[in-house]
Amino acid sequence: MSKAPAAEVTGHEPAAPKERPVGGSTGPARSGHRALLGHLRPYRARIAAGLVVALVGSVMGLAQPLAAKRVMDDMGQGRPAAGPVLVLSSLVVAGAVLAGVGHYLLQCSAESAVCAARCRLADRILRLRVPVVEDTEPGDLIARVTSDTTLLRQTAPQAVSAAVTGTLVTVATVVLMGLLDAVLLCVTLAVVAFVGVIVALVAPRIGRATRQTQEAVGRIGVALERVLGAFRTVKASGAEHREAGALHRAAEDARRTGVRAAAWEAVSATASAVVVQVSFLVVLGAGGARVASGAIGVSTLVAFLLYLFALAPRIGQLVEGVGQLQVGSAAAVRIDQVERLDVEHVESAAGAVGTAGAAGTAGAVGTTDSGRAGAADGASALGVAFHRVCFTYRPGAPRVHHEVSFSVPARGLTAFVGPSGAGKTTVFSLIERFYEPDSGRVLLGGKDVRQWPLSRLRSCIGYVEQDVPVLAGTLRDNLALGGEAPPAEELTRVLRLTRLDEVAGRLPHGLDTDVGHRGGRLSGGERQRVAIARALLRRPMLLLLDEATSQLDAANEAALRDTVTDTARDTTVLVVAHRLSTVTTADRIVVMEAGRVRAVGTHTELMARDALYNELACTQLLNG
Repeated sequence: MSKAPAAEVTGHEPAAPKERPVGGSTGPARSGHRALLGHLRPYRARIAAGLVVALVGSVMGLAQPLAAKRVMDDMGQGRPAAGPVLVLSSLVVAGAVLAGVGHYLLQCSAESAVCAARCRLADRILRLRVPVVEDTEPGDLIARVTSDTTLLRQTAPQAVSAAVTGTLVTVATVVLMGLLDAVLLCVTLAVVAFVGVIVALVAPRIGRATRQTQEAVGRIGVALERVLGAFRTVKASGAEHREAGALHRAAEDARRTGVRAAAWEAVSATASAVVVQVSFLVVLGAGGARVASGAIGVSTLVAFLLYLFALAPRIGQLVEGVGQLQVGSAAAVRIDQVERLDVEHVESAAGAVGTAGAAGTAGAVGTTDSGRAGAADGASALGVAFHRVCFTYRPGAPRVHHEVSFSVPARGLTAFVGPSGAGKTTVFSLIERFYEPDSGRVLLGGKDVRQWPLSRLRSCIGYVEQDVPVLAGTLRDNLALGGEAPPAEELTRVLRLTRLDEVAGRLPHGLDTDVGHRGGRLSGGERQRVAIARALLRRPMLLLLDEATSQLDAANEAALRDTVTDTARDTTVLVVAHRLSTVTTADRIVVMEAGRVRAVGTHTELMARDALYNELACTQLLNG
């Protein structure tokens, strides 16, 4: 058995330094409070305005007991009380209005912070490296974008208001109570100190239980995404009951952790309520004794009790604020964890080569006589070369590529064949820079792919994946994915080449028909044709087809094979072959086995000298 020699790649630019391994974090972890403040910092001016307005309203509330004392004193001495009553009424109304305005401003700030966090998370998730996404559960990412940011919105105003307004007003209230009667204040503070100790002990437990609850909610999202991602398989396997059980267990975990958090919050709230009742009874008893002894007047006792009633909700607000701060901090930490995941560094569209045709970037894309987009030098196709490439998907896993070397010239059709697990699809993933090789070089157009700007690299490539994903939305949206709407004549041409014009003609709204979740309203073959049409509309310089016709019937497969052959005349086309009919028309065939290039040649050459290829061909390559 002979092997065709792998072509050496020489005279190219030196390999770029290997990038830092993916899957880690891009910076040190922040504490929960720092993470929460980081989300609120851009809106500090608006938050400060809301706090000032709310504080002014609270200060007006503090004047109300003094105004009530003045009313009682005037009435006791027979003086007219109309003026003080009017002042008291004005204070009540103005205080309530300002408190409402302050609350509105804080809520608006929270909504802005949440919107910004969701936008940052969306941008971050879409720029994550492929290995990071593969090591992360999609359902958990969804939970962090939705439920965790919702918690941020719910808790931020209460936490900030309690931390600033609640603290200042509580201190002012205590000072005014001391001015009225220092003895009663000491009695009150002795009771209030009790709740402070309880809150200090309970607050960390609230935060820990909240984090566990959010993690459990994330696991519900993970379980649900798993089921919806294979919905028909679950039904066909009769696995509804089993999968429902998994969802129920995840929900039960969330319930248990939620109950635990609620229990600690209840302890905190109960302590606050007890303080109010006990303080009132103690002050009422001690104050009554002081009134009886003549130490203070009745109006002073009433004013003190009014301050006590005003202090009670402030203490409750502080206690609740501490709990909400723990909840918000836990949510902020989970959001911060996503924002620290490794991402790809994709250049802005202004500095990248856009897709061909209407999507091209002026000055960066040249156009050949045939109307195809190319590099600045007018090239319309790119050669590909692998030079001693070794690759492992993750540390400790078996090696997928063992010094893979081959070269493919610009233009022409090259087929990759071999048993399952030979590393054929990995070739495409390395070209697209979804992963980085452990060693060796992958070259496109004579240049290491690590030296290409990512946006430019991918704009030159049309890629049809093995599972041909179709996104929810209209057929037109899927065809124009990643670029502007193609010209009508170009769209018509590609629809005809891929026989999608017949499909669009059958749909109720043509190209504007919604294809459903993951293209569920289309057949497998129709989804493959959508993916191929989408790739052709990019007018790529390199077309990667990973078993792109495996679900097509013979007639459509033959038509698309002719289309691919025609495209290969002025474009480099790489195909992971599934059918012998595709392989026999290829200009060259790369036979892979166990992560190595076994042989390279034409169909006739390989049939004569490579036993594995001969065996695969005799079984119609169905094992590939």
